[in-house]
Amino acid sequence: MRAIGCRMNLPAVLNGLLVSVVAALLWKYIRLIEHTSQLEEELHLTRQSQEFSQAHIDYHGALLTLQEHGTRMVCTGKMHTDRICRFDYLCYCTEAEEFVFFHSNASVMLPNLGPRRFQPALLDLSSVEDHNTQYFNFLELPAAALKFMPKPVFVPDVTLILNRFNPDNLMHIFHDDLLPIYYTMQQYSDLDDEARLIFMEGWSEGAHFDLYRLLSSKQPLLKEQLKTFGKLMCFTKSYVGLSKMTTWYQYGFVQPQGPKANILISGNEIRQFASFLMERLNITQEEGDDYIVVFKRTTNRLILNEAELLLALAQEFQMRTVTVSLEEHSFDSIIQIISGATMLVSMHGAQMITSMFLPRGAAAVELFPYAINPEQYTPYKTLASLPGMDLQYVAWRNTIEENTVTYPDRPWDQGGIVHLEKEEQERILASKEVPRHLCCRNPEWLFRIYQDTTVDIASFLDVLRETLKKPNLKKVKVASTVHPGRVREPKCQTSVQATNEAKLSVSWQIPWNLKYLKVKEVKYEVWIQEQGENTYMPYILPHQNYTFSENIKPFTTYLVWVRCIFNKNLLGPFADVLTCKT
Repeated sequence: MRAIGCRMNLPAVLNGLLVSVVAALLWKYIRLIEHTSQLEEELHLTRQSQEFSQAHIDYHGALLTLQEHGTRMVCTGKMHTDRICRFDYLCYCTEAEEFVFFHSNASVMLPNLGPRRFQPALLDLSSVEDHNTQYFNFLELPAAALKFMPKPVFVPDVTLILNRFNPDNLMHIFHDDLLPIYYTMQQYSDLDDEARLIFMEGWSEGAHFDLYRLLSSKQPLLKEQLKTFGKLMCFTKSYVGLSKMTTWYQYGFVQPQGPKANILISGNEIRQFASFLMERLNITQEEGDDYIVVFKRTTNRLILNEAELLLALAQEFQMRTVTVSLEEHSFDSIIQIISGATMLVSMHGAQMITSMFLPRGAAAVELFPYAINPEQYTPYKTLASLPGMDLQYVAWRNTIEENTVTYPDRPWDQGGIVHLEKEEQERILASKEVPRHLCCRNPEWLFRIYQDTTVDIASFLDVLRETLKKPNLKKVKVASTVHPGRVREPKCQTSVQATNEAKLSVSWQIPWNLKYLKVKEVKYEVWIQEQGENTYMPYILPHQNYTFSENIKPFTTYLVWVRCIFNKNLLGPFADVLTCKT
């Protein structure tokens, strides 16, 4: 009976073993399918990531890095207005339209501002300072939350993430976007020609998108395009924000428009940028006859006697005149023409930004409609006046009301005023000058700036004759912008002549770099201050030593500073202060 029992259990044992083997095989098969599915998903996401770039990306490695190390951020700048941040693995949720910082034990966030990050923002996304539509910030999540989110698409390119301020306006394109982008890329070595520009402001490409394409070999991407790549985009390495060092003008959001209080760019840097663009556009400057360019507008702010103006210019300067317009010429052909011109004449408007391509010594002549004061609207005067631009600037203003055509019935954004109260309309019509105002919808400013103008030829030529240096307009020698170094070995000696008479002698050696320079004029500035007093006596001297007796008192301690000046306006640093006792 025991043997029979054993025989009956053997099939059961075999059956159990068979079930176990089959279950194990099924489990392995299921795991294999899951792994295959995961690999296929990662391969698909890798392909999506590589749609941005030809660069290879290890998707699994990138995902592991994000999960284990999270996001890393290191910024430069003390305030949101001067801050640029570098991120590793900054992500962007295209559905929520939010940037995401993933926290792990290895995350870095410098500066770690806490709630101050929202007062008002981490940084400005555009070069326009402290504009509330341009702020950047991010949301925070633990890296563990990635398990519950859509699988990320990784962007392998080094990216520069920013806002364009107004890509429909040439002045804004150059001043607010192209120049700041170009010099921000110069600041960081990995923002090279292979870097990708990401525009997050939400605008469409705009009429001049090809200008942005010149800054990188990679196609720039718009905010709307990110949605086509995935729900969660992660930038393996990115820079966020723009340098403001290249801007020279503020548009009147807080105070009436005008030059920035602290301009940090010179004409030399603008000319280098202009040369870069011309090289990318395959434009070369060719020697030839002198000529004058008149920039023509075709829809508003017209010059009504354009033919008469062209003839007067040709006769006055004995040069041929040509016209260009944004509507009738390609942008590169306009730059080709302007880059060889002796003079550019244009109504006030965004097209005047092309004056940055004029050769040194050329003249930028800006025309203003009736009741518009040129001194209140100076972006192009400021540009032309930057050291190293070497341009002559002339402003002409229409002062004859009969020479203007107004359009009160147009829409408000084209200068119409019929939507205003009758009393306000009458006030605007009677006004002789637009008062200073803030940006951007002042109806009196819009009404006047969209006028058409008949240029009074006599007064126009008078202004040119008074202002322009006629000989060799564009054959100008580049002015030196080299500053002197510190004067060396400053010394002082004192002597008391009588109870109420003393002398103070100060001497020094020339700055070290002066012996390598050809400088027209070298002078020295000396400040003398009696210790404990708030005022000082300044002197401009031609020599390296001088004895002072006027206002020098016996038994008194004086503080003395000395510095060198090249060509009247290139100032060197002060040497260490001297303490001199009489």
